[in-house]
Order: sequence, then structure tokens, then C-alpha cells
Amino acid sequence: MNSYELMIKINHALIKGDKPSNDHINKIVERLLSDSVINKKQVGRCTRVGFSSNYDKGTSGIYPVFYIPPYNNGKKLETILGQTPKTQILSANMYELEILRLLYIFAPENNDVKKMISMTLERLKNTCFGYMDDGKGECFDASLVVLRFLASAARNENQWIKSRIDNFNRHYGDKKRPWYSLYYYWLCLSELPSDISKSETEKYKDEILDRLINRRLPYNGENDRLINPVIICILRNVISKYPEYYYIRKRQPYLNDRDGRLCFDMSI
Repeated sequence: MNSYELMIKINHALIKGDKPSNDHINKIVERLLSDSVINKKQVGRCTRVGFSSNYDKGTSGIYPVFYIPPYNNGKKLETILGQTPKTQILSANMYELEILRLLYIFAPENNDVKKMISMTLERLKNTCFGYMDDGKGECFDASLVVLRFLASAARNENQWIKSRIDNFNRHYGDKKRPWYSLYYYWLCLSELPSDISKSETEKYKDEILDRLINRRLPYNGENDRLINPVIICILRNVISKYPEYYYIRKRQPYLNDRDGRLCFDMSI
């Protein structure tokens, strides 16, 4: 299993509420760190995906510094929700930021992790999607990846976090967007401190409850089995932040006997 596959697997597990053991965490950290530019010393141009690692430049550039996406037969790496990006701005930054987010969660005191987090925060401050008003193309989606990264690795950066929320609100309605953007935003809300997320969650509470209670998702193909339980758990994680729904926080989706579709039980 390469670092990309591991990152996807661990993300899905955490969203669903599965916490790895300490021994597993140590192995995850060791595996992810072994693929970093710091440990591989892969400084210079990455011709497989067509951009520099920027390691020698430190914090400049819109592309990754520490985690260069592996060759994927010419295809962009999918996001944790299965979205296939059209650009490396989204695909490559997703790859690096999702990995660094896990490293921060599992090994915040590791010196290499501290260095990578610090330099990455500086890099993001020099990007349009990370720090500015930008709703163009997949910069809009990349801004959400930054929001999720900040929610873990820079929780005290309230103004910066709110700027990414504001960016979403300004530009989400600019055009018709695929479902990934809204669900990824809800994922961010589920992980942000309540004092920041509450006003945003209130906007969607009724819609999320309706989807959680009334929608049944297919569970047939490989993609359904991989993504749809995660989608339902994102909804659960948002709603379970409310005291009156705290009781569902560990509840898992289940298959309906009649139609074989994935459902969620909200009964007390």
C-alpha cells in the first residue's frame, strides 16, 4: 500500500469513527514520513507530474513541497470523496495537505512534521486558493482542502479559517457544482470547533437531517461500497455535534433488508 492509498484508507476510517491503535499509528507515521521529500531527498523537478517540489525554494509556489504525487498512469489522484480533479492544483495539493494533516494529528511533536507544517502554512499564505478570494475553477475546491488542513493543523488561525469559509460562501453559488464540494464543506464543518462552525451548520441543519433520515444510498459497486458509508458518516458527524443528537455519534450506516440500500437509524 503506497502513501496515497494509506491516506485514503485512514481518512475513511477516521470519518467513520474508527480509531487506530497506538501501534498502528506509529506504523502509519513511519510509512508516511518515509515518502516525504525530507526523507527521500527528492529535491528538484518532478517530471512525472510536471512541477517542481519547490523544496529548495521553501515556501514559494502553488504546488507541493514535501509530498509529490506518485505516477498514476497519467491520471490525477482522486480526492478522499472520489472526485477526479482536472488540475494538479487540486489533485497535488490534496495529496500533500491530506497527508500532512494526518501526520499532524498522529505525530504533532515530531520535528520533521513540525517543520513541514510550518513551511506549508507559509506556502499556503502565498497562494490564491489558500489565502485569497478565489472561486475560479478548482482553486475553489483546493480552498476547501486548505480549510480542512487548517481545522487540524492551525486551529488558532481563526481569521484565516473564516476567510476560507467566506470564500466558500461567496463562490459556491457562482455555478452548478458537483456534489463533492458541498459534502467536503460539511466534512470541514464536522471537524471545526463549534464556535466557528455553528452558524454555518445552522444553514444546512435541516437539509443534512433530511438526507440522513430519508435518503437511501446504493451499495452495489466498488465505488458505492467505498464512498457511500463515508458520505453518511459525514452527515452523522455534523449532526451529532448538536447535544440533542449526540447519541448518534458512534452509530453506523446499515443495509436495508428490503432494497439493499444504505440507510441510517436516527431512533433514540
